[in-house]
Amino acid sequence: MSVPLADLMSDDPAPTDWEGRPVDCSRCENQSHGNARCAIGHACVQDRYALRIDRFFRWNPRVADDWLRHPYFEVRAIAARFASVFRLVSLVEDPDETVRMSVAMRVPHRVLLRMVMDPHREVRIRVAQRLAPPALLALCDDEDYYVRVLVARRIPPAFLPRMARDPEREVRLAVAQRLDPASLSSLADDDEIAVRRVVAERAPAGLLASMARDPAWEVRWEVARRAPERVAEQLAQDEEDEVRLAARERLVELRSTTPKQDR
Repeated sequence: MSVPLADLMSDDPAPTDWEGRPVDCSRCENQSHGNARCAIGHACVQDRYALRIDRFFRWNPRVADDWLRHPYFEVRAIAARFASVFRLVSLVEDPDETVRMSVAMRVPHRVLLRMVMDPHREVRIRVAQRLAPPALLALCDDEDYYVRVLVARRIPPAFLPRMARDPEREVRLAVAQRLDPASLSSLADDDEIAVRRVVAERAPAGLLASMARDPAWEVRWEVARRAPERVAEQLAQDEEDEVRLAARERLVELRSTTPKQDR
């Protein structure tokens, strides 16, 4: 049922279909069947304006299955958000990545596995956000760095060491934030100061001792904040003011809480 709106926003685009023609309700399959509520210029499945298509399906989610093969990709993509998940398998290999992105957000994991090699990064990003953590191994070496970042944030910790030498800094940062502390030595000599700082924030005492000689004062500062007493004493003589201050504060903390014989 078409519901005309008397007051349309003046800055909204004119009702135009996906082929650039004025919307013609008399040619609309929905209008001819009278099976869904619509409003030209506001909620219309024939309009090329995505917001109006979205409103149509929000008003009529029960008809979404009927529009999954529409020639306009925006109709298929938006209908996929509302359609039965059992009907979405047919769109896993849709020619448009926008449609496949919608599909990746809703299909069951057994179907999602078929999308790990999708040619478009935005689709694989959504796969990486939803895939069960053990299955993320399939994306560990993805060509897109952000897909690998998502993998490093969600993969089971036991598999993180294989990503510790990833060429992308952001991936290594994600690894350093989750890697078992006993395995952090693999990143203690990383080329990036930011990665070594994260290592210093989590490293066990034995590793902190070697990192106290790091060439970057930012890393030594992180070490000083957590250092055991002997390392803190060493860093209290550091060439950088900030490191010396952090080390001396650490010594005060240690000596106020730890019996002398345990230092």
